[in-house]
Amino acid sequence: MTPEKLLRIVIIFLFITGLLLIFLSLTAEWLGVDLTPGFGAIQMFQLLLGLTLLTGAGYLQIYTLRSADAPRSLQADIGIRLGATGLVLAYVAGLSDLVGIGTHTEPGFVRPFVGWLQLVGLAMSILLITIGLLLYFTSRGTRPSSSLEFLLRDKTEQ
Repeated sequence: MTPEKLLRIVIIFLFITGLLLIFLSLTAEWLGVDLTPGFGAIQMFQLLLGLTLLTGAGYLQIYTLRSADAPRSLQADIGIRLGATGLVLAYVAGLSDLVGIGTHTEPGFVRPFVGWLQLVGLAMSILLITIGLLLYFTSRGTRPSSSLEFLLRDKTEQ
């Protein structure tokens, strides 16, 4: 088996497993497999793990589209780091009550609660990951310049 084929299998496995984990975490109550009422800590961890696998699959897929001798660009590095920052933000927002930095850490709450602040944090993290993937995808690869360079051109040059 060639390394390219093995990488393709890994990407497909990560993608399908990530989708499955996200689907199970979001539909656990409807499927009758939830352990606690509402959206619990296990479901949040499944959601975050699924998001991590999908992000990894996305970056690996874009990596396979680039040639091996392509020079590294600052835009690609920023895209990778932005995606990783989005994942860190997702874990902090999703597990904030368990870590003790959330809004429902008081003893009056029997169990962690997913509130609107956590959902906003998760939405922002998904946005950061998406922007990071876009920056990595549009970085120059084998081209002499980035495909987003038109944003930097002066209008008088045209």
